[in-house]
Amino acid sequence: MTTTEPRLLTAGDLFRLYSEGVRGELIRGVFCEIMSTGELHGKIVANLIGELWVFVKPQRLGTLLASDAGVWLERDPDTVREPDIAFISAERLALDAWNPGYSEVVPDLVIEVASPSDSRRELNDKARMWLSHGVRLVWVIHPDTRSVDVHEPDGFIVTLGEHESLNGHDILPDFGCAVSAIFDA
Repeated sequence: MTTTEPRLLTAGDLFRLYSEGVRGELIRGVFCEIMSTGELHGKIVANLIGELWVFVKPQRLGTLLASDAGVWLERDPDTVREPDIAFISAERLALDAWNPGYSEVVPDLVIEVASPSDSRRELNDKARMWLSHGVRLVWVIHPDTRSVDVHEPDGFIVTLGEHESLNGHDILPDFGCAVSAIFDA
């Protein structure tokens, strides 16, 4: 009995699938479908993008990317992941740069919002994956506990409750946002 290896997809294949209405990510060439995440997830992403936008945009600090903007992390086999929100500093990506495909610049900050089907372990693994590719800070938002896990490259993780504040560390100096603001309607 022989088994056949699954056909590995490329970033180009993934881009074509997306144009056909199929949404997903590639992990070393293996397609992983992404399901719709719901209203609460969308509100949290919108709230946090709003908080970041009013800080980043006027100061021309960099580029904010939202959900559907994939980031190409590995080639041959390809890995393309979709953070819920990403920030890339203007020093690393010109503000006037327009790329019709996936970003090939690893973000400085990645934000993931937990979906009901995500386990804390899966989210920690995802944060470690981002950090292993050069992301300098990962925030994982947990709607069920109204908290945020802040992951740093050295493996340090701090959990902030809704009465505490997020800060941008050295990536977005002087940025601050009450955790509760992320969850406010």
